[in-house]
Amino acid sequence: MQTYGNPNVTYAWYAGNTGVTNRSGRFIASHIGHTGLICFGAGANTLFELARYNPGLPMGEQGMVMLPHLATYGLGGCENGVLTDPYQITVVAVFHLIFSAVYAGGAMLHSFRYKEKLEDYPAGSRPNKFAFDWTDPNRLTSILGHHLCFLALGNVQFVEWAKYNGIYDPAIGAVRTVDYNLDLGAIWNHQIDWLSISSLEDIMGGHAFLAFFMAAGAAFHIFTSNFGEYTEFKGKGLLGAEWVLSTSLAGAAYTAFVAAFWVSTNTTIYPTELYGQTLDLKLQIAPYFLDTKLLADGTNTGRAWLANFHYYVGFFYLQGHLWHGLRAMGFDFRRIGKLFDTLETNQISAG
Repeated sequence: MQTYGNPNVTYAWYAGNTGVTNRSGRFIASHIGHTGLICFGAGANTLFELARYNPGLPMGEQGMVMLPHLATYGLGGCENGVLTDPYQITVVAVFHLIFSAVYAGGAMLHSFRYKEKLEDYPAGSRPNKFAFDWTDPNRLTSILGHHLCFLALGNVQFVEWAKYNGIYDPAIGAVRTVDYNLDLGAIWNHQIDWLSISSLEDIMGGHAFLAFFMAAGAAFHIFTSNFGEYTEFKGKGLLGAEWVLSTSLAGAAYTAFVAAFWVSTNTTIYPTELYGQTLDLKLQIAPYFLDTKLLADGTNTGRAWLANFHYYVGFFYLQGHLWHGLRAMGFDFRRIGKLFDTLETNQISAG
């Protein structure tokens, strides 16, 4: 983190990232704890929606978010927007709650039982192998490679799931198996018209390509590290905890914006019978997505909740990216306050 030349700088309790910057053990604990919170939220919200689910109505008319996602993956035996086997959904939700407890235990174990810094363990020991230094580009690029590896495996899992288990196809109102169409020309062209994709095979092909692309990146970062000297051109003096946080926030902002626009208009992956009607983009101080058709009780559709949530979360991620990126590049935000103080002093003197 930027210290403005003060090596003994302290941060307030709410500056959470600073608590794990130079503590690799606590950094892992925070990751595990965060995963546990996500699992708990997914499981609890799924059970909440399932408890109020009305099988006499399509999910798109009930303002739901979790159940439509699971139905899209072919879980719950969805037919024309109605679940025929909610037991599958219950099993998925309970598994998430169980794993959230396991993750919570792991987070507490790393927080209270293990050392704050994994490098404090003896050299060659298993914990010491996971130690890292934010100023070590070889170590960081290796970590990036392993992250890409898991992302590639996630894409493979999704493609294989669609191929053998099936996903929901709104064209027939039922779950069907989908094989991927690995057309590189179509994938390249969809960079521009991705909002209009209407083929499940093309969507699976895009994920298959991403699996290969990420796996290639993972191999490159894991096995090659850095070629030659780590020069200024390659980011020497820039790479660090704050820069990694900045680029991570940029990636999260980008995916959030893509998700917001995708869910607002696309009815192939987000069918109307599961998420409600498509949305209009409005502008009033800030952009927002508006339902073209409210639900029977006057509330918003799950599509509207998803689109607006992702858009505004992406907006704040983008601000975090700019803030931490500028700090990593050495910009002193205190200069802004000094500038206003100078302007105010000059105005008083002129008056």
